[in-house]
Amino acid sequence: MTDYGHDLLFGTFITPTAQPAMQAVELAVVSDRAGLDLVTFQDHPYQPRFYDTWTLLSYAAARTTNVRLAPNVINLPLRMPSIIARSAASLDLLSGGRVELGIGTGAFWDAIEAMGGRRLTPGQSIEALEEAITIIRDLWAADIRGGVRVSGEYYQVVGAKRGPAPAHPIGIWVGAYKPRLLGLTGRLGDGWLPSQAYLKGGIADLREMNQHIDEGALSVGREPSAVRRMLNISGRFSRAGAGFLDGMPKQWAEQLAAVTLEYGISAFILGAEDAGTIELFAAEVAPAVRELVAAERARQSV
Repeated sequence: MTDYGHDLLFGTFITPTAQPAMQAVELAVVSDRAGLDLVTFQDHPYQPRFYDTWTLLSYAAARTTNVRLAPNVINLPLRMPSIIARSAASLDLLSGGRVELGIGTGAFWDAIEAMGGRRLTPGQSIEALEEAITIIRDLWAADIRGGVRVSGEYYQVVGAKRGPAPAHPIGIWVGAYKPRLLGLTGRLGDGWLPSQAYLKGGIADLREMNQHIDEGALSVGREPSAVRRMLNISGRFSRAGAGFLDGMPKQWAEQLAAVTLEYGISAFILGAEDAGTIELFAAEVAPAVRELVAAERARQSV
């Protein structure tokens, strides 16, 4: 069993669909009013059916009050890291410290190239992400004198002025699945943000993937618990109880609590496109998971 001891977070993973025009924003408002912790939006800039994610995040931030907002995950090959840094810090300041940064290497390379992005190999994309994270963090460090200088293979910053500093320490959450990128997440990330749908062997895959993150963290003197483990999830509420996240809210809560206690996942982000599902997740699943996990942690601490 692996429980990294983080507080639990619950959120939504919303498709940034442009039609109906206000659907994505309305679901963000529902998530906020329901008391969830996070609202996240996919980022596929090459998809004409979707809104631009940063524009949508900004609009949603203005329509919400408490919920944190993040791209899930930002498409690095089509967005300069220096602009990502400025965009995230700006929105964090404007929203009162409610922005986090999910980031990924990119996946749909034909579409990325069609939009003017540079096609990279898997290895190159990981190197580019490492350079990007360095640039982003350096630009946020407004209290350090002197400009930012990063002479990378993929990104170069030559004396760029630092700032603005975000309103709070923005977390960088990496979308990762393969060992090398998982190791980078352990070395440099504040969080790990995979999707349940891409776990080919199911939830049990999390154990080995966690090990790669832990090893990466330890290799640079970090505690493995420095990296929050998150998961985009999908399912349906039903009376059938047919499997993982297919049943009544009580079953969902028991299953998600087990995932926290056994695999260390402390943030569950639900892909949902209707208000009723979001409200049920917030009202019945989230508090029950928190109660079950708190009880087990208390039992183990005795």
